[in-house]
Amino acid sequence: MSQDEKVFADGFIFKRNEKAPEFVIGRLSIKVEDAISFLKQHQKSGWTNLDIKKARSGNYYIELDTYEPKTDDSSVVQSQPTKSSELPF
Repeated sequence: MSQDEKVFADGFIFKRNEKAPEFVIGRLSIKVEDAISFLKQHQKSGWTNLDIKKARSGNYYIELDTYEPKTDDSSVVQSQPTKSSELPF
């Protein structure tokens, strides 16, 4: 699965009520069976990260966060024993 591929979170619906007070962000509805199945399928180390996003249409949707930091193997330096005469100080 590429990071560009959208995976919508099954069983989760977020709605914003524009008439609600400012401190009410929105309502999250969860269809338990679908949500549990989705969470089990996409969990890593017991966690599933979801993003709440706003579509161009203005509707909100919940998407699986597929971001994984890239590991840079070149930053790993293997230390080798040096002779005391090779030390720079």
